[in-house]
Amino acid sequence: MSTYEARLSALREQLKADRLDGFVVPLTDEHMSEYVGSYAQRLAWLTGFQGSAGSAVVLPEEAAIFTDGRYTLQVREQVDGRHWSYQSVPETSAADWLKVHAPAGGRIGYDPWLHTKDWVARARDALAEKGAELVPVRRNPIDAVWQDRPEPSKARLVVHPEDYAGKSSAAKRQEMADWLKEQNADAAVLSALDSVAWTLNVRGQDVEHTPVALSFLIVNEDGTADLFIEPEKIGDDVRQHLGNGVRIHDRAAFEPHLRSLAGRTVIADPERAVAAIFEALEGAGAKVLQKRDPSVLPKAIKNEAEVAGHQAAQARDGAALAGFLHWLSTEAPKGGVDELSAAAKLQEFRQASGDLRDTSFDTISGAGPNGAIVHYRVSPETNRPLEMNSLYLVDSGGQYPDGTTDVTRTVAIGEPTAEMRDRFTRVLKGHVAVARAIFPDGTRGSQLDTLARQYLWRAGLDYAHGTGHGVGSYLSVHEGPQRISPVGSSQSGGDEPLRAGMILSNEPGYYKTGEYGIRIENLILVQPVEIEGAEKKMLSFETLTFAPIDRRLVEPDLLSPEERKWLDDYHARVVKVVGPQLDGEAAAWLEEACRPL
Repeated sequence: MSTYEARLSALREQLKADRLDGFVVPLTDEHMSEYVGSYAQRLAWLTGFQGSAGSAVVLPEEAAIFTDGRYTLQVREQVDGRHWSYQSVPETSAADWLKVHAPAGGRIGYDPWLHTKDWVARARDALAEKGAELVPVRRNPIDAVWQDRPEPSKARLVVHPEDYAGKSSAAKRQEMADWLKEQNADAAVLSALDSVAWTLNVRGQDVEHTPVALSFLIVNEDGTADLFIEPEKIGDDVRQHLGNGVRIHDRAAFEPHLRSLAGRTVIADPERAVAAIFEALEGAGAKVLQKRDPSVLPKAIKNEAEVAGHQAAQARDGAALAGFLHWLSTEAPKGGVDELSAAAKLQEFRQASGDLRDTSFDTISGAGPNGAIVHYRVSPETNRPLEMNSLYLVDSGGQYPDGTTDVTRTVAIGEPTAEMRDRFTRVLKGHVAVARAIFPDGTRGSQLDTLARQYLWRAGLDYAHGTGHGVGSYLSVHEGPQRISPVGSSQSGGDEPLRAGMILSNEPGYYKTGEYGIRIENLILVQPVEIEGAEKKMLSFETLTFAPIDRRLVEPDLLSPEERKWLDDYHARVVKVVGPQLDGEAAAWLEEACRPL
């Protein structure tokens, strides 16, 4: 089916055959993943939307696509407005829209393996007001019309060494077993792919950018576990690593196994487990406790080995980025560099740094106006040259066995305008305010979010994304539960208390539609700080990312003495960490790029 219009038409025909008056299409898989395997890219196949968050609703005569502020521009470029209406989240939602647009008495389909229990309850209530019905489907109607749908990956698991993990899988499972006993529960369902990978100290290759394997795990109160995965994905090395404490089952046996837990008390996470899991357990007569997946917090709080791995990965990644920025400084002014060639060159530098397994997300390589598209994804159709007297925004990261990186730099090509320097410096001041923050243990990310925005607000400016997200250890580049974001934003999680050992991004920005974008992003580690006479346990941040910040975009008169000192000290550390890994012209360039203001 060559066109998105034809695909939409085919889906409507299938809905008619299935006696449905509509269908909801989320961008996720049966594990509620952010990045999903090609087999689960139903929203992209149907609409053309390439972002990492969104959903759609298809009715017989109209259709809508729902995205948040990060994708306002992108969705209009990728999805045909003749066939789809653009809806902005959180101002509205699929459930809100259905409340208005669903036909009275209609049957609206949903796939219970792709939605949370809470979403189902909200949508059901919304439709009830129209006398309409929310109907679970046994087979996803998109799968019925997607003729060349890819097969799920068959890639094998690999062992994640304890040197990097810092704790054995058996020890992790025993801690969960102890917790299950405290909850008077028999088992916990782990359906998030990074939870399974972290708990078992394994990694996979089933999803782009995230080293996870398609699987489900049930951890039992005796410390054993049941893993549900395609058997051919397990080699002898992984089987030996998992040992007798982990029973391996075919992935297709997961739902029948849930139905066998009658009379048991089972914990399932309402945020991470899909509605079908709850339906199977409750239908079998299990007692279901809705509690957070027991791996989430320990996974977010990095141990010493994980922190050391992050630091090593960041140092290598910083050298790759510095090499790239040096190359850019010489090549971009000559002309001939575009977004695609710049992203490819950065990839080359990362690969040369050693042990790169994947990028941690699609590199955002945005020249001029494309830099104002927050989650821009360059393609041959949108590719722009890096032009003189403009800004170039590059947000990228690597997956290494010892750590996951994520860094954004905004670079002046030629001479920036006074406005660009002003906006960049306001973003930098916000970045420094977060980096220098000292706060009591128990502080939430939402309480720190305004630190990053305050200097933009003073000029009547803001940005439509969170300031920081959690980051995994050779796992998800967007890892919960911690965030730095406004409470109630579409990227929720800003109300999670920050704890020592958590890693977050620090990435304020500013975007002028049609002209340029600015973002400065480093990763930061929450750590204890000693303060003489302190009456509370206090925390601060250690910056983990080492890459020069473009001094040509800094307006020194806008910086306080403390902010100037922070930038000069940061650049001195960049030279110390990254400098020894460079030689010749690149090393000399780094010294110059990092000299004091």
